[in-house]
Amino acid sequence: MPGERRRNHMIKKVKVSLTTFINDDGNQDLELPIFSLDKIAKATGNFSINNKLGEGGFSEVYKGVLEEGGEIAVKRLSKTSRQGLVEFKNEAMCIAKLQHRNLVKLVGYCAQGDEMMLIYEYMPNKSLDFFLFDENNSLLLDWPHCYHIINGVARGFLYLHQDSSFRIIHRDLKASNILLDYNMNPKISDFGLARMFKEYEIEANTSKVVGTLGYISPEYATNGKLSEKSDVFSFGVLVLEIVSGKKNRGFTHQGHKDNLLRHAWRLYKEDKPLALVDAALGDSWTASEVLQAIHVGLSCVQHHADDRPNMSSVVHMLGGEGALPVPNQPGYYAEVPKHEVESSSSMTQPLGSVNEFTVSQVDAR
Repeated sequence: MPGERRRNHMIKKVKVSLTTFINDDGNQDLELPIFSLDKIAKATGNFSINNKLGEGGFSEVYKGVLEEGGEIAVKRLSKTSRQGLVEFKNEAMCIAKLQHRNLVKLVGYCAQGDEMMLIYEYMPNKSLDFFLFDENNSLLLDWPHCYHIINGVARGFLYLHQDSSFRIIHRDLKASNILLDYNMNPKISDFGLARMFKEYEIEANTSKVVGTLGYISPEYATNGKLSEKSDVFSFGVLVLEIVSGKKNRGFTHQGHKDNLLRHAWRLYKEDKPLALVDAALGDSWTASEVLQAIHVGLSCVQHHADDRPNMSSVVHMLGGEGALPVPNQPGYYAEVPKHEVESSSSMTQPLGSVNEFTVSQVDAR
């Protein structure tokens, strides 16, 4: 069949690209191991349903235990997906040579026959949204953990934007893409939609908008303008979600029709920002840290990209270094209608969380 032949041709190209990219490096420590299909099948109990952690538009994720010991998460690409192949290649090439404590670690891959898999370190505490947006699980997440997660994600994005070998714009930062290890350390995951920037590039104009509704910056949603400040906006949304325990998209309030960003801004202008704090946090929070987080969150969701801080400034502000800038009204934009959302293209969990709508290919306005 023509479609199957095209996909097989794409698989061959992906294998060649990955092998060349991953192994064409003078530093032997950065070479990525290749796992055999037999080894992965044994580790996952032949992809047993009992070991399934989650699924997205183009792949499924399984927990595995290697014969020599060690837990892994196996992201297995659907055998019928062509779009997923593009994201598979992009994810592997973006993260293969990145090393940071706040990025999920890619430990290998499998490309055998028509099977394509990425092998990650296993994250036992699933993803941030598993705790944040669940009425019962949210009681397990206190403020020290929340603030630790905010700081860790900020440091991870500082590395992606400024300190890594390749400057990378993630484009799909959200609670379900923040994984948590045994000690609740945050790990940024899912680089299927990420974009590498050349050293001299500051921003790019794209013909397609990708990401998750509720986290996409105004200039990217409306004009296709992509920069590191697009990630900064998403980070600001995430911070306000962590403080409030509420999702930006779908947020409701009995007193008004504002979304979460508008609501946080309203409370800030009324000089009662602490009213934003999630009741599930109990008395575990300290006013100074929460105020700092809210201030940083609002600063990151400014309408104009130039008014947002970069991640270096964010890390300094969270660390209590320097004066906090006075935020302006947050940026808003008309959300893309659901019928224009093609699929949930990014995995919401190597490791277990709820699926959400993800804009995979929407013409930029």
